[in-house]
Amino acid sequence: MKRTFFAVAILIGLTACGGSSSGGDEPIPTPSTDVNEVTSVTQVNSNIYVNLTTDKAIYSPGDVVTFTADNLPSGTTKIRYRNNTDVIATASMTSKTWTWTAPSTDGTGYMVDLYQTGTDGSETIVGSIAVDVSSSWKLFPRYGFVSNYGSDKTASQTANEMDWLNRCHINGVQFYDWHYKHHWPLGGTRDNPLDSYTDIANRTIYRSSIQNYITAQHAHGMKAMFYNLCYGALKDASTDGVKTEWYAYKDKSHTNLDFLSMAESWKSDIFLMDPSNTEWQAYMAQRNDDVYHNYDFDGYHIDQVGDRGSRYTYDGTSINMPSAFAAFIKAMKAKHSGKSLVMNAVGGYGDQQIAGTGDVDFLYNEVWGNQDQFKDLLTIIKANNTYSSNTLKTVFAAYMNYNKSNGTFNTPGVLLTDAIMFALGGSHLELGGDHNLCSEYFPTSRLTMPTSLRTQLTSYYDFMTGYENLLRGSIGTENNSLAIASSTHKFNAWEPKTGYINYYCKQIGAKQVIHLFNMLNANGTSWRDIDGTMPSPTEQKSIKLTISYTTKINKIWVASPDYIGGVPQELTFKQSKGTVTFTIPSLKYWDMIVIQ
Repeated sequence: MKRTFFAVAILIGLTACGGSSSGGDEPIPTPSTDVNEVTSVTQVNSNIYVNLTTDKAIYSPGDVVTFTADNLPSGTTKIRYRNNTDVIATASMTSKTWTWTAPSTDGTGYMVDLYQTGTDGSETIVGSIAVDVSSSWKLFPRYGFVSNYGSDKTASQTANEMDWLNRCHINGVQFYDWHYKHHWPLGGTRDNPLDSYTDIANRTIYRSSIQNYITAQHAHGMKAMFYNLCYGALKDASTDGVKTEWYAYKDKSHTNLDFLSMAESWKSDIFLMDPSNTEWQAYMAQRNDDVYHNYDFDGYHIDQVGDRGSRYTYDGTSINMPSAFAAFIKAMKAKHSGKSLVMNAVGGYGDQQIAGTGDVDFLYNEVWGNQDQFKDLLTIIKANNTYSSNTLKTVFAAYMNYNKSNGTFNTPGVLLTDAIMFALGGSHLELGGDHNLCSEYFPTSRLTMPTSLRTQLTSYYDFMTGYENLLRGSIGTENNSLAIASSTHKFNAWEPKTGYINYYCKQIGAKQVIHLFNMLNANGTSWRDIDGTMPSPTEQKSIKLTISYTTKINKIWVASPDYIGGVPQELTFKQSKGTVTFTIPSLKYWDMIVIQ
């Protein structure tokens, strides 16, 4: 169905938000008191019926990108490559498969669209996809997971699953509960690995399945990260060489071991160690060496279980657990310097110390009920930026619709949460090979993903990737004091409130990015949508805006994952007497507006 594009993404000038320049390639325009008006722009329509894929989730500068379309549009169709609104190249589409050599600039996102031009000069978008050109996943991490390793995970099955993650540009995958024992992750020995074994839940794990996943991921340029606690041991650990002196204790007299109680049907409870114990570190570094000898993993996803209160070493010394985490990370990096490390900060516990090591690829925050508001997400990202001196990106492990026992994920809750996470500069660990994440125990698959949500998430991940430089590149300068007046709608500056169109404003170089979130009929401000009751937003149309703005504007453009596959479109506007006025055609969940 043909539909006119409605979306918003404002990049407003420096003076509008009263901020200061934070870098960027564009010069800041000079002030103007004259009337400045754009009355005509190219009309953009939507008739998306071509599904596009790329061969990889991430490309190095200069790599060849291979695109595949599921059908060849009738009529003359053009291919357009853009960084924001800057057209990098165009070509004619003559085949369902074609290639493009990625530009030499590192750390850059591109939107690629297929379009046809009408006799009236209008454009109709028939397909779109994003491309990430980055030499390292650390620049823009997009993390997924796998958690089932049964005999059904054949080469073809794992390839199909990773094709889905690749379509969403997932560039790293966490292998949750793939291991034999926490203190002895490899099933079998270094020189005699087992073809199958049981994990802690007594699920059968097949070595071939793990290998199939790794192969499929590497074909798409993804990182394969094996999961394990930094301080877990099972009840038989002593028979595998783990010493009593390495454990963490609840008391100073080493009488009561610290442990996590597991289900009776599981293999064992999990006993916790002192991560700063150098002998334990050396022991686990060697166990990991056995893993790397047998599997082509790219790194270690290190887990913890949050603040356990006061804990002690065997000799009664109090354990500074966040510092112990940092020591453990350092030891793992020293042993395998070429491997990637990521560590979970449960509820933010140890986040500063983890970031301070300088040895993790990004910051991973498992967020819970004490951090359940949209505003908390920004607090976490800003803290992470401070802890890492603005060098590490944030990925949230955030479990949606947590209280729902069955059925499907609630699409409005998932999309609104992703919209705000992505707009603030974060990413969301949620996409798995065979199911989406709804629980801290990753194999849980009690909720299924509706086909419509799967389609919409594809657009959201395209948007996060294609506009990664605006969303997650420069830290920029936040300023939410920008006064937005509207004769048609109620607006509210960050932090989010129900009953309003909420906005978040950030200046990036000479650009001011404004994100709009439609929460006019939202039933809360928690990202969790814990019971799956967030209602679908009512699409708002013809939203009239007036913004105080004295710097001369060249153009205003808009983009949204909710329309036309996220491609940008210019808006008409009038600038006079220190204000600019324009109309946003529509807002569903999330619009990004740009004045530049």
